[in-house]
Amino acid sequence: MPAPIMQTVRRSLLVTSATLASLALTAPVSLAAPSPSPSGSPSATPPATMSTVGGVRLGQPGTQVALAGDAPVVPKGITARSWIVADAESGDVLAAHNAHWRLPPASTMKMLFADTVLPKFPKSTAHKVLPADLEGIGSGSSMVGIKENETYTVHDLWLGVFLRSGNDAVHVLSAMNGGVANTVAEMNEHAEELQALDTNVVSPDGYDASGQVSSAYDLTLIARSGLQKKDFREYCSTVSAKFPGETKKNKKGKRVRGSFEIQNTNRLLSGDYDISQYPGIAGVKNGNTTNAGATFTGVAERDGRVLLVTVMNPEKSDHNEVYKETAKLFDWGFAAAGKVTPVGELVAPKGTEQAGKAGANPSASATPGTSGEAGGGAAKAGDKPVAAGAVAEDGSRGMWTALAITGGVLVLLAAGAFLVNRRWPLPDLVRRRR
Repeated sequence: MPAPIMQTVRRSLLVTSATLASLALTAPVSLAAPSPSPSGSPSATPPATMSTVGGVRLGQPGTQVALAGDAPVVPKGITARSWIVADAESGDVLAAHNAHWRLPPASTMKMLFADTVLPKFPKSTAHKVLPADLEGIGSGSSMVGIKENETYTVHDLWLGVFLRSGNDAVHVLSAMNGGVANTVAEMNEHAEELQALDTNVVSPDGYDASGQVSSAYDLTLIARSGLQKKDFREYCSTVSAKFPGETKKNKKGKRVRGSFEIQNTNRLLSGDYDISQYPGIAGVKNGNTTNAGATFTGVAERDGRVLLVTVMNPEKSDHNEVYKETAKLFDWGFAAAGKVTPVGELVAPKGTEQAGKAGANPSASATPGTSGEAGGGAAKAGDKPVAAGAVAEDGSRGMWTALAITGGVLVLLAAGAFLVNRRWPLPDLVRRRR
């Protein structure tokens, strides 16, 4: 059998399509069910008819799970309006609750923003912030502290997006990307390509806006796509970092620019007084607004299995409730994996079919997880992630967890047939916390 043939493709659309070819998902995919134009405040109950993308059961209201044998029951006390537990590599949905309910996403929408825009600019690119860059930021937005007429690297800006959920950083990057309107259009186009058909973007930062919705299913699809990008994995798993401050004159009259530390607001990653860091956690993104309530998508690894969990708007208002319910679902998912019959799947992007056809040509194949680094570039053999708790050269502290994964898509050429592995390996995400 010929050896696997791999080639890195740097352009973001090719990355999205070609690297996901390893999914080869087989369930039929339907279009999102039509629904009334969503208002700022969602209804208290899920619609009777929802999308069936990923499987018929995922379009049904209520909890969907197929227990078998000694599989544990879904944990009690989960009050979220919508949630999903899925295997990040195989795409199997282990359980879900109102998975396609279109709800305000809050800052989890920034995952789609990053998956769309991050590959466009090398992280070393510097940008001087103009007053116009910061226009239109919603009142009460979360901010990282960007100042007009100061220069920031793209790396700085993405740290602001992922760690502090800074809407100011999102608006600056959007300005670099041709403006907010152009960025929103590109995000909606990318969501459609991913088959995240419950999603409608109005504001790139996730700020409450009429008609801005997503779903637990879509957010999980988006996170899964983003995690194929090296820089996305790095930023979403960073616990703390140094961020440039404002240029000021010191006592000697010399203009100097200091920095300040920023912490990740993902409490399963950074911990809090009432919740511990979740073992094996590797990201992804949290959010909280008036209309959305608390939202969160997380990825974690245990014993070589990688799960994605999304939780949207818990009814219980306890402090850090969204993280507590996510942790319960992670615990259940790791215990139930292999003991439940999947109730659906995370579908492949629309481009996968074309990528599969192109794969018959060896020059069209690609290695997942190496492209999508900002500005292109592939991970080299022997590259090692920053150890947990270590401080990288740029001052950021990365929390890397081993995801026990293979190095790339296996492209097998046998009897003229193009075959791909159904699993979607996640490359070196984070090193397990000791």
